[in-house]
Amino acid sequence: MVAKGQKINDRYQIIRLIGEGGMANVYLAHDIILDRDVAVKILRGDLAHDEKFVKKFQREAISASSLNHPNIVEMYDVGEDNDLYFIVMEYVEGKTLKNLVKKRGALTLPEVVDIMLQLTSAIAHAHDSYIIHRDIKPQNVLILDNGMVKITDFGIATALNNHELTETNSIMGSVHYLPPEQANGNGATVKSDIYSLGILMFELLTGKVPFKGDNAVEIAIKQMKNPIPSVCKYDEEIPQSIENVILRACAKNPKNRYDSAREMHDDLKTVLSKDREDEDKWVYAYPETDLDETKRLSREELNKGLLAEMEEEEEEISKKGGKKKKDKKMNTALLVAGSIFATLVIVFIAIFFLIPSMTDGKEVKVPDVTKMTVKEATKELKKVGLEVAAKDIELADEKIKKGAVIKTNPPKGRSVKEGTKIQLYVSKGNEKIKIEDYTGKNYYEVEAKLKAAGVTVNKMTKEVPESDTTVKAGTILSQDVKAGEKLGKGDVITLYVPEFYAEYPDFIGENYTISQVETWAKKYGVTLEKNYRETDEVDPNMILTQSRPAGTKVNTNITLTVTVSKKPTKDTTPSPTTTPTQTTTPTNSPTPSTGS
Repeated sequence: MVAKGQKINDRYQIIRLIGEGGMANVYLAHDIILDRDVAVKILRGDLAHDEKFVKKFQREAISASSLNHPNIVEMYDVGEDNDLYFIVMEYVEGKTLKNLVKKRGALTLPEVVDIMLQLTSAIAHAHDSYIIHRDIKPQNVLILDNGMVKITDFGIATALNNHELTETNSIMGSVHYLPPEQANGNGATVKSDIYSLGILMFELLTGKVPFKGDNAVEIAIKQMKNPIPSVCKYDEEIPQSIENVILRACAKNPKNRYDSAREMHDDLKTVLSKDREDEDKWVYAYPETDLDETKRLSREELNKGLLAEMEEEEEEISKKGGKKKKDKKMNTALLVAGSIFATLVIVFIAIFFLIPSMTDGKEVKVPDVTKMTVKEATKELKKVGLEVAAKDIELADEKIKKGAVIKTNPPKGRSVKEGTKIQLYVSKGNEKIKIEDYTGKNYYEVEAKLKAAGVTVNKMTKEVPESDTTVKAGTILSQDVKAGEKLGKGDVITLYVPEFYAEYPDFIGENYTISQVETWAKKYGVTLEKNYRETDEVDPNMILTQSRPAGTKVNTNITLTVTVSKKPTKDTTPSPTTTPTQTTTPTNSPTPSTGS
């Protein structure tokens, strides 16, 4: 157990425990070298003894540390100190999306679209770097008070992929967002992340996950077989364009999903625009039952597979952790006992909470209180036995006068129980805000502030070389509206952010080996052609020439040709015109004369 005040790696001083999980604990710590607070995730003790797991954990974490995006929690350090394996990350003061949904229920359409735009931007960036998250869920997304979101646990999900099956809470939490192909035991792809994003969006819009069950197996089967429910049935104000995003993202057949997270991001940009108000329901191009290589498993096969893997993982951890190996029958018995206990808990909850709520109080319809004052709306709602939430949510609206109700949540016409608290959304009028000089500020923080005032933000990019250390990702380079001007709802401002591009290194001057060039070419999507030249002037496998000059911009799907040094071949056969001489070096064998 890590104690308060303990220093990890003589650098990170533990302040307090801020989170516990099945695989690791997270601590708030202070980096005494850089004088900043950080989050330190420390691997759980029994997993720390699994050498294979630790190597994978470290490798994936190091890979993920290369990601640089404002909506991804930054990784600072990966290491080990006296058998404590740790990852040091950016400390984010916020709550998880899961906690937000638990507290508020369904979020507003603008909120959901804003969150999803940030998430798809981050996931697209990760996919560009050949990194798949594999465990996208609201528990792994942090949201700040200003509306900015940050995804955590990039790369870690890969290392934990098998081990989390031994953790009931972990798999129950993740299986609600599990793509059909992964539920069937196949590998994850970029389209697997897209499916999980669609499920997360469904939950933000409705406050519920689409598929529920008593256990992970039941939910996994629903992920494979049941079509995604309609979000429009939960809220009549949700437009078809929004539902179409979820239909495409959550298709059972990966062929029917978005081709990339970037395509999903681009679709979300216009999802609330007026020209998409009467959009038709999305129709799949391929049969949803045609899952290519994905085979369909019966409940028994899936249950057997999950159980076998859980038992196998427990044995593996026991062997490498030095613990006594448990009998498989005991594991099965414990699982059965756990299932019975969970069932009893559910029955208890149903008896004491759900059944009374189903029998107590009659259902009433939420009246239409649009354009009423808060006082009038409250009176109207109380007439039918409904309560009003303590705090109103204010939104800018050019059509509804200031102080009047724009809408309610649950929406008008929805049947609810008597006594339900209704959230009022109240107009701030067409409020105008004074534009500041946003140069150098975080784009997403500024965007959130402007959107809250109803201003439309147009995001444009300017190319900046990666070597420019003066510019940070996600910061605003310039704007098209001068500081001091006032904008209101519907007005547009364009903010320019950096789009970094890579430059060709000086492979020769920086002493790159061919293996380092191969790694570089793979990272940037460059096709590499290699020629070899024999020379003893430099070590083997060094770069002698490069076809693309150092400092020029890197474009993908382009060919780079390099010449690589090769050790000269020694010709031990004497030339016909040369009389062979006997060597005096004892390590060389004499070459017999061939005669002529």
